Amino acid sequence: MPRKLRRVSAFFKILTILTLVCGALVAGGIYVMRSIKPLEVEPEEPAAACTVTASGDTDVLDPEQAANAATIGGVAFARDLPEDAVVIAYATVWQESKFFNIDYGDRDSVGLFQQRPSKGWGETDQLLDPVYATGAFYESLVEISGYEQMPVYEAAQAVQASADGFAYDQHEQRSRVMASAFTGAEGAAMTCVHDPEGYADPDPDAARTEITRVFGVEPTAVAAAGRRTTGDLGWAMALWAVANAGEYGLTQVTYDDQRWTLDNAEEGWATVPDAAPAGEVVLE
Repeated sequence: MPRKLRRVSAFFKILTILTLVCGALVAGGIYVMRSIKPLEVEPEEPAAACTVTASGDTDVLDPEQAANAATIGGVAFARDLPEDAVVIAYATVWQESKFFNIDYGDRDSVGLFQQRPSKGWGETDQLLDPVYATGAFYESLVEISGYEQMPVYEAAQAVQASADGFAYDQHEQRSRVMASAFTGAEGAAMTCVHDPEGYADPDPDAARTEITRVFGVEPTAVAAAGRRTTGDLGWAMALWAVANAGEYGLTQVTYDDQRWTLDNAEEGWATVPDAAPAGEVVLE
């Protein structure tokens, strides 16, 4: 046989052997892969978030944002203000801080409303207290004649005197949806999933003290409190408690025959046979 043909023949023999070996390896690999049991992956913990569903819309907030929104709504109850005031406050805060209580801002501005100590709004530590800061905003707002009938951005600008007052207008619709939820007008309109690693030790007494400071009413005296804020005081308090559950280590909140529990937070509120006493928000 000519030398060239022998070389070709040897080449094909080597190629055939390599093909058979590769085929065996692939087949063996497939066999091995099929024989390995699938890994059991632990489901991830749900991300901390508060889901607000109201007026046909759904919004998702960070728990800190929800807690501050609930406080702003609560201070309106304490001051016997209408829902319009809450909408204006919300539109302002969306523009100024996005509901995060920041300790910095333009020049000496701080807090939810980015109020400036140098402009007479209060001391820095006061303005970093959401209850105080919200009260200061409302005090200025009610001095504006006819603010309830004004466009939201105009009323907000009349209080804030910012560089671009029209910027508040972009937040009006979202603020109206949130106000209908956090004033309690739509009942169980929010549920929160909290980060278990950041959960505080249970302190329902501290939660009751703070909710009284925010709303001006104890959570056991809802029925006796008359307020003209559109909505439901009991539900507004209950949503405040859910948003702040991580801060006070609350595991369940009950109002009427509805209960939010930490263990079933993703499912939201559930009807329970052991309803809360009439006119009370129960924190546990």
